[in-house]
This record gives sequence, structure tokens and C-alpha cells, in this order.
Amino acid sequence: MDAITIRGLTKAYGPRPAVDGLDLDIRTGEVFALLGPNGAGKTTTVEIAEGFRHRDAGEVRVLGTDPQGAGLAWRNRIGIVLQSSGGLDLLTPREVLASTAKVFTRPRPVEEVLAEVGLDDRADTRVVGLSGGQRRRLDVALGIIGRPELLFLDEPTTGFDPQARRDFWELIRTLAAQGTTILLTTHYLDEAEALADRVGVIAAGRLLALDTPDALGGRSAQEATLAWEEDGIRRSLRTASPTADISRLSARFAGGEVPGLTVSRPSLEDTYLGLIAPHLVDDRSEVPA
Repeated sequence: MDAITIRGLTKAYGPRPAVDGLDLDIRTGEVFALLGPNGAGKTTTVEIAEGFRHRDAGEVRVLGTDPQGAGLAWRNRIGIVLQSSGGLDLLTPREVLASTAKVFTRPRPVEEVLAEVGLDDRADTRVVGLSGGQRRRLDVALGIIGRPELLFLDEPTTGFDPQARRDFWELIRTLAAQGTTILLTTHYLDEAEALADRVGVIAAGRLLALDTPDALGGRSAQEATLAWEEDGIRRSLRTASPTADISRLSARFAGGEVPGLTVSRPSLEDTYLGLIAPHLVDDRSEVPA
């Protein structure tokens, strides 16, 4: 059974649909990144899958259950990291996690979670005294304290410094290796490329492309660009057969190293921007007025 199955999902705010007949399957145990510009329908889709928003039409199954009206037993199996949280300023991270852990059947140890998100040295500081990045780490800790089977991550590393982001990536890889299914939304393309087994690109409420990061949009089959230095000039060549062309270049340099040789293909960002470009003029909001 897939962790998430969506068929014909539709949700409109006023006359225009935010999600327009979306079909999507997310496999059990995979890390899936849902990408798209602002107003694409990502947030609406995720909120419907989380059970926070009602759909207009379509079928949705999350861990085998329709999230629309699902009960506490189902919620005990999921974890959610929202874009922001509030109302916790007078508590400490240790207190917040200890109280939250009580609502779950099989919570993780509070001290373990504090260490994994890098808050063990700030565990007894009131939340109001935490930096923006530290508050974000607390949001992540709240999402994983219940040992979820399925974890929703909405822009999880916003406000993280580069080292904190890398540490968080390792945490996600650990959770995935333990069998946790993860649905990630992010604007960081390097994050999607580093973490996701598959990537879906959504715009105007519809799925534009779905594949592994390496193959998205035919990326792996696109021409490579060779660049090198010759006679004091930087030269380049686009080719569908880079290995053969590198051999020919090497022969021109008497079988030695080709100076300044680089080989590149379109990045995930290049492919993503090409997919969404026709939809960027459609400036609509995902949230109701």
C-alpha cells in the first residue's frame, strides 16, 4: 500500500482552483519532495493530506485512511512540521516536548530528540529566548517526537545555517532508513536533490513532472556541456556523447590531461525553472481571501 494516494483532487477558493484534478502516489518508505512556485497548490495539497483542510472533490488516502475526519488513532501515526508555530514562548523546549510526548502512544525519548535537533544545550531556555533557527529546530522536534510512520515537512530548514541544514539532512536520512515515509516541501533545490527519492513538480494545481531528481524532466538524457582551455581561450561544446568527445579532446592534447576540463548537465534548478516558467504569470494565492 502506498503511504499517500490522491486521485482527482480538487480544491477551489472562489472561481479559480488551487488544486485542479491532481493525481499523486507517494510510496511507503520514500522521501518525496513536492516542489512548485508560490500559489502552485502545494500547501493546499499537503494540508488536505494532513486532514487540516477539506477538499471539494477527489479521493485521498493517507496510511489507508481518508484524512478528512480521521480520528486520533490515525493522527498518532503522523508527524507534522508546520512553517511556524506559536504560543510556546513561556515554556522551555524540554517542557514542550515532554507535554507533547504524552499524547502519543509510542513517543521517542525527549532527551534523544533534543540532541538530534541540536537543542540539548538550550533545552531549559524559554522559547521566547531562542533564535529563529533554534525555534525551527523545536518545530522539527515536535514533528518527530511521536515516532511517526509518515512525516510532513513544510519548509523545514528555513532559518538554518549551512551546518544546521546538513545536520538536519542526516536526521532525515536516518528517519528514512528506519522506514519513515517523508513528504517534504522546500524551495531549496539542493535540499530536494540531496534527500528525495522522487520529486514532483506542481504548478497551477496540476502535476507537471514526477521522477527521480536525476531524471526529472528528461534531465539525465539532456546534452552535456564540455568546457576546457585551449590556446588561451575558454572553449565549450554541447554533446550527447560526452565520453567520446572527451576521448577526442584528450587525443588533441597528446593523450594527456585536458586543461580546465569540466562536464556539466542541466541542474535540477535549471530543469525546475524550465518546467514552471509557463505558469509564473498566473499569480494566484492558495489561501482563501
